[in-house]
Amino acid sequence: MGELDRTRLVLGHALGMSDSLKSRVREKLVRQLEEDGPPDPDLEDTRQVSVRDDLDRLDAVAEDDPLIEELAARYLVP
Repeated sequence: MGELDRTRLVLGHALGMSDSLKSRVREKLVRQLEEDGPPDPDLEDTRQVSVRDDLDRLDAVAEDDPLIEELAARYLVP
């Protein structure tokens, strides 16, 4: 079983399968940005930029796109 398959299995059991993986990843990214607060205009936070970019990429793909599993492995903790 590969790393992504293990992550999907654990996430599926821990979070339930009622929501789509895409919606759970999106909720996590949005929550992370909200917890970080507004960006500092004088300082570029590369992590915030990365999270925003990933959120944009996530919003641009269909429910069955492999990017969703990649982002789930990165942002959702099993």
